[in-house]
Amino acid sequence: MKNKKAIVLCECGIMIALATVLSMIKLFALPFGGSITAFSAVPLIVISYRRGIKCGLLSGLAYSIIQLILDASVLSYATSLTAGIAIVFLDYIFAFTFIGLAGIFKIFNDGNAINATAGTVLVCAIRYICHVISGCTVWAGVSIPSSDGLIYSLSYNATYMIPETIVNAVVVYWLFSSLNFNSERIERAQKQKKSLAATVLASVGVLSLAVSVIIDAITLFSKLQNEAGTLDFSLIGNVDPVFVSVVFAIGVVLCGVLLIASKVVNKSKD
Repeated sequence: MKNKKAIVLCECGIMIALATVLSMIKLFALPFGGSITAFSAVPLIVISYRRGIKCGLLSGLAYSIIQLILDASVLSYATSLTAGIAIVFLDYIFAFTFIGLAGIFKIFNDGNAINATAGTVLVCAIRYICHVISGCTVWAGVSIPSSDGLIYSLSYNATYMIPETIVNAVVVYWLFSSLNFNSERIERAQKQKKSLAATVLASVGVLSLAVSVIIDAITLFSKLQNEAGTLDFSLIGNVDPVFVSVVFAIGVVLCGVLLIASKVVNKSKD
């Protein structure tokens, strides 16, 4: 038991270090923060899928702290203590810790590649939400215009998060199609025919849920943003609960239908 814990700890440490190194390899960097890296999320996704969500979240948390330390100079742009705390949590702690949720779809026996790719899309969408909220609130008037800050934040963060999601999803699909991470000793995965179609369906399903959450989050925080560009929770009455509920329900239904379709397609290969 102790040996297994030591092995898991070593694996987590190695993957955190690898993720950190890959994050320093920037394929493209934007002037006000954000970059496309050499699939830096993949090691954390592997840990989450292989060792469970708990290990994934703890590894993601450690990775987020390392990223914060490496980018500590960004805090000098905070206009207040509250803004600094928001930057720490939205752009780092939440954005990178939640990568550890990537293994959440392992409960579905649809094949490693399908589950891992769907999980990758989900966690990248969550990270995008965090950066968008940070952009239209904390960074409004600093690196993002105060007027139309939400639209600008959506566009700005999409320019690197969409390619970053694609890069990580492609590498994860290839890696999990080639190797079996379920066993203690990593082995070559059995060839899965027609798995690509099932993966696409599952990923689109997860993406539809993520989009609905993004829309709800954007709607919520746009209503809570006052004229000064800061969050004011006393404005919660401006939020339309029916709209938020309907959007979320649509996302849940689409996700469920497409995940079921993915499972049917994947079973049809047998």
